[in-house]
Amino acid sequence: MRIYFAPLEGLTDAIYRRVHHATFGGVAKYFMPFISPSSSLSFTSRQQSDIDPRENAGVPAVPQILCKDAGLFLEMAKLLRDAGYTEVNLNLGCPSGTVTAKGKGAGMLKAPDALARFLDEIYAKSPLPVSLKTRCGYESIDEWPRLLDVFLCYPVHEWILHPRTYREFYGGTPHRDLFLEAAQKAPFPVIFNGDLFRAAECREMSRFDLMLGRGLAVNPALAQETQGGDRLTIESLRLFHDRLYREYLKWWPEHAVVGRMHGVMYYLMQALDCPAPAKRALRKSSGVDEYADAACRVFADSVLLQDICFTPPKH
Repeated sequence: MRIYFAPLEGLTDAIYRRVHHATFGGVAKYFMPFISPSSSLSFTSRQQSDIDPRENAGVPAVPQILCKDAGLFLEMAKLLRDAGYTEVNLNLGCPSGTVTAKGKGAGMLKAPDALARFLDEIYAKSPLPVSLKTRCGYESIDEWPRLLDVFLCYPVHEWILHPRTYREFYGGTPHRDLFLEAAQKAPFPVIFNGDLFRAAECREMSRFDLMLGRGLAVNPALAQETQGGDRLTIESLRLFHDRLYREYLKWWPEHAVVGRMHGVMYYLMQALDCPAPAKRALRKSSGVDEYADAACRVFADSVLLQDICFTPPKH
């Protein structure tokens, strides 16, 4: 069983990937948050840094492209090949409304014939092996048989399947029966992704390769624990946090560091039984010194939960 780290926008950037890889084991590949190329193939400085091979040295990182234009995809794939990457992932699963409204991500699943024409060109001309990250439908799982037929037509490098529809977003229960059907019929590897938050749950799926996202963000030792390694401790959690904080301080403006660390701690705090005053102080911290003091208090006053699991936000 191999375990992949899912791309989480606003969290798993190059710095996060490097620090996680240096602190914990068990992750075979880190998938980068998606690149959505424009016609000029120009990027922000942060995007350029994130895909720079030097920023990912020693980390098994895989770039992901979100795009509905086959020509742009192929040009981006050429740039990634020239940079030294050996595979690329196509995002056909992102359920964000701003993405699907443009017909990208999971939005491409609602037009299977157009999707097939797009994939025809991608797989005929891509300079790199192409893996897919998809869902099992747009409106309904009734769309699944047609989509399955489409995907089985191509020499897919790997198929990462999150067995929910776009409309289901992250609600309800993943359709494992559809994943099992895909795994049985596909002549290429099919990787399961969706609602695996505990080591025991991961081991139940151990005959397959897995992609973990929110579960690994809450418990950064989840991959190594699943594969028989050390469980998370309060010491290893703090080590990860402190290394990450120091690295961001080296490269980012202070206000940006605090904002990013609040995002990191949204997940890590779910592994802790933390007193309310310490939580409140962390949430209200703004400057780097105030944040550092509040984070120190959190780790000093908290204990690790016995049952660590991601809890979706309340709406």
